[in-house]
Parts: sequence; structure tokens; C-alpha cells
Amino acid sequence: MSAEQPADGYLFDLYRRYIGEPEDRTDIYVGFGLFLGGIGLAIIALVLFLWSTTFEARTAAYVTWSEPAYAIVMIALPLLMLGIVVLLPSERRVLYTSIAGVAVTIAAVAGFLYAYPDHWNGYGNNYTVQVVAVYAVGLAGITASTGAALIAHYLDMARTIEQVEADEGGDDNEEFSDADIREDIDNAMEGVDLSWGGVEKTEHRRLNFSGDDFDEISVDTDAGTKTARSTGVDAQVAGLKGLKGGEKKKTTSQSTVDDQTAKLKQLREQQQAEELATADDSSLGPLSSLLERFRNLVKRQ
Repeated sequence: MSAEQPADGYLFDLYRRYIGEPEDRTDIYVGFGLFLGGIGLAIIALVLFLWSTTFEARTAAYVTWSEPAYAIVMIALPLLMLGIVVLLPSERRVLYTSIAGVAVTIAAVAGFLYAYPDHWNGYGNNYTVQVVAVYAVGLAGITASTGAALIAHYLDMARTIEQVEADEGGDDNEEFSDADIREDIDNAMEGVDLSWGGVEKTEHRRLNFSGDDFDEISVDTDAGTKTARSTGVDAQVAGLKGLKGGEKKKTTSQSTVDDQTAKLKQLREQQQAEELATADDSSLGPLSSLLERFRNLVKRQ
């Protein structure tokens, strides 16, 4: 496990949280410097403008405070947007376009400082349109580059998410050929030489047992043993045929036909006697039941 990286500061934590892992420390310092500097300049310009409104318009005191307020706010917005482009992992041409836009806006600010207030807004030569047009061109360039940087960043994030999802889904749907499976099995079983049952394979045909293998088994040496041996080749062949089912054993009775006839005659006479007894009992009806009770009483006495 690698050692923990040292803390880089709050700015780096913000960058990792909202943008990603930083590639260059200088870009982070410059980007946040421009971004926060633009916000700070905008606040200063607002304060100066509010202070200038306390004086009468077009007086020396008013111009003294209003002129820097306008100039600072004109430069604050391009610097803020340039900081965003520097922070985002954008292409070099996008960064160069932003820098060019900032340069154009700075030129427009210089023209404003020259024209204000004597040649501004209907006074003197009135360079208002020219200054505003130049500033608009520079601001449009930096706005376009900032938008391109933002779009590229979001597209990169979307592609990263899709790639991660595709990688996670690809693991479940990954298919293996029979050759790959066989190769994995061979690699896993390499160096393992086992026979059936997990017993280590040996090259000899002898079975060796240690003296401890039969400690829990007792053998009665006094018990007699019976050995069955075949009486001849014919008997062995007959036995094998019986096991294979090729021949069926015949079982013959020792009694004669007269004995069987006598037994059948005796069984038939017994059945006829039982049928006559049943018929007599059913014909007597109530009388037979009274006779049966009388017999029972006599037996009890």
C-alpha cells in the first residue's frame, strides 16, 4: 500500500472536487489567481463607482473615481474568464485564443482611458463606438474560448463515465473459448500428479502399509474361515453362464403327480365344507344366533 500523498492545500482540494486530478501545479496557481483576481477587481470597481456617485457628474472628483472604476471592471471580466480557461484541461489553441481576447480587451481599456471623458459619449471626437467595438471583439473571443473549454471538459467527463461503465459491463459479458478454458486448467494442474481419489501417483505395483494404519482394526485370528473351491471346469463354466444370464437354473420338485393331485383334492373338499357351513348359518337366521349364544353360555359354565 502506497504512502499517503501530502496535502496540497485548499485550492487543490477544490480542483479535485470540481474538475479532476491536476496535471500541472502552475496552471492551478495561475488559474485560481486570475479567477480570484478578476472577482477582486470587480469588487474594487464597484466600490469606486459607488463612491464616484457621491459627487456631481462630470466634475473633476467624479471623473477621478469613475474613470478607474470603469477601466477596472472592463479588465476584471476578461481576467476572470481567462482564469477559467487556464484551470480547465483544454487545448493550447483554446488557451491562446483566450489570451488574444484578453489582449484585445486591454487595448480597448487603453483606448477608453485615452478617450474618457473629453472624447467620450458625445464629447470631443467621441471615440465611444470604436472603443466599445474593440472591447466587444476581445470579449467575444474570450467568451468563445471559455465556452469551448467548458464543453470539452464536460465531453471528457462523459466519455470517462461511459468508458468506466463499458469496462464494468464487459467483465460480465466476457466470453472464453474452450481453448482458453483448457489452457487455464492445464496451467492450474501443472506440477500436480494425482490418481483417482486424490492419492499421489507412484510407479510401483506394491502396496505398503505402516504399522499404524490398522491400529483401530482388530482381526480375530481364532475364527475359522471357509474356503469354497470349484469342483471342476464344468461347474465353473456353468457358474459363469449363470452370472452372465446366458443360462437359467431349473428348479424341479421331488414330489410326484399323485401327491400333487391328492393335495388339490383335499384343498377342494375343505373349501366345499366351508361354503356349506356358511350357507347353513345364513338359512337359519335368528335361530343360528340363539344357538350360538347358548353354546357360549354352556362354554362359560
